[in-house]
Amino acid sequence: MTKAIRIHEHGGPEVLKWEDVEVGDPGVGEVRIRHTAVGLNFIDCYQRSGLYPMDLPLTLGTEGAGVIEAVGPGVDGFSEGQRVAYAGGQMGSYSEARIMNAGVLVPLADGVEDQTAAAMMLKGMTAHMLLFKCFPVSAGDTILIHAAAGGVGSIVCQWATHLGATVIGTVGSDEKAKIAKAHGCDHPINYSTENFAERVREITGGAGVPVVYDSVGKDTFAGSLDCLSNFGYLISFGNASGPAPAVEPLTLMSKGSLFLGRPTLINYTADHALRLAAAKALFEVVENGAVKIEIGQTFPLADTAKAHAALERRQTTGSTVLLP
Repeated sequence: MTKAIRIHEHGGPEVLKWEDVEVGDPGVGEVRIRHTAVGLNFIDCYQRSGLYPMDLPLTLGTEGAGVIEAVGPGVDGFSEGQRVAYAGGQMGSYSEARIMNAGVLVPLADGVEDQTAAAMMLKGMTAHMLLFKCFPVSAGDTILIHAAAGGVGSIVCQWATHLGATVIGTVGSDEKAKIAKAHGCDHPINYSTENFAERVREITGGAGVPVVYDSVGKDTFAGSLDCLSNFGYLISFGNASGPAPAVEPLTLMSKGSLFLGRPTLINYTADHALRLAAAKALFEVVENGAVKIEIGQTFPLADTAKAHAALERRQTTGSTVLLP
């Protein structure tokens, strides 16, 4: 019998249950994958808590890597024994094995290990979305990324530096400032001891930045608006401190004709060609060493509740991987 982490009600980490599940044979267009590593992301916590309400019962998880065990009819481009990875498109990665639509998968590059893939697929393709789709970053730009020592933040810092940008990043401690610095953040700001909006203005000579990437939400939203130059973009893509507050359109006007975006990777990778292109770009910068994926901690899949608790308490750095 295969095991999986399931929830039957929304709530805290305690609602995550390690249960037996049935995994049959793949149907038309499907494969059965045996996970070797599973990614943990903040969106999992939002779905578990009910911030993003889901139909229950449910196996959580949107990211993983593994080996194809069986291939259903009508599947092209994949074969038994092939290493694959995925992020988004079909929930249920908190499992030892599962049936998946083959269109969600991407072949895993030879130079990328399974745990690295599970640690980076959602975060790395999110970084690609932020840097190339939401606000295309160019050499010479100065950007602000919140949670710069986290999973997405550490990838954004490295990738933006590779593109020739100057990176300002906020963190919650001096220890995390060192981590952000090591990953390419030119100007780490400890928001627990400094006013980050004032520091951004100081760093930029009063000009502000053209884009702020904000995954923190409630605690940083107002300050993020104050960091922007005229016509700047606030890209709000997470709620680590709680949902971002409502904002009046006139506020955006008065602060410099600003733009506010709320992207989701699901939309930006809905088409299989877009998913493959984002994964290819990610694999390239990882394989050539421009972006190094930091796995800060691992947990047994059975102990996913402990992993959720650590993530929500901001006790993690880099990416967290669950091991079946």
